[in-house]
Amino acid sequence: TVLRPLLFESIGQTLEMVLVTMIVGGILGLILGVVLYGTRPGNLFENAVVYRILDVIVNIIRPIPFIIFLAAMQPLTIKVIGTSIGTAAAIFPMTMATSRLVEQNLVPVDSGVIEAARAMGASKFTIVRTVLIPEALAPLILAYAFLFIGVLDMSAMAGYIGGGGLGNFAIAYGYQKFDQTVTWTAVIIMIVLVQVVQGVANAIAKHLLKR
Repeated sequence: TVLRPLLFESIGQTLEMVLVTMIVGGILGLILGVVLYGTRPGNLFENAVVYRILDVIVNIIRPIPFIIFLAAMQPLTIKVIGTSIGTAAAIFPMTMATSRLVEQNLVPVDSGVIEAARAMGASKFTIVRTVLIPEALAPLILAYAFLFIGVLDMSAMAGYIGGGGLGNFAIAYGYQKFDQTVTWTAVIIMIVLVQVVQGVANAIAKHLLKR
């Protein structure tokens, strides 16, 4: 009962971190994914230099465990946010990490569909807007569900830097105080959040695939 207000506050902080990260990181990741896809040899915006540079950067960042990425990003986080502690400080590196997750899950579209659009005289940016993204929309919805799980996991780990949210709640009031009830309450809430988002994403993707 005493911890109930803190629990609700932690849920709000987790949702804030996840939603801001999903929106900002998702948009950045989608842009990065489209650029990586489009600049590959033989694709819409073929550019070997841009593709190689982005590919190297993504491949360097991708294998770094997020908890290490959090620590490594602290100097840049302090310069951009002004602090390395708190919810806002956790959102910044989470957004950076999320961009690579979206790019990783951007499903390549059948080149035949793109060639057909080009043959009809559609511009490159029109093809991206009306062919590439719509054709990959259903898989991207499922990727976003996977992304939500990854970001939720990041938000929990962000508790280690005082990022707030359910992760910090479970660590500070559960793990450190040896209270399994508090720990499992946080775990169950996260499981429910994941199940709800996964169910909604599956339903939307199924509807899009039928169209």
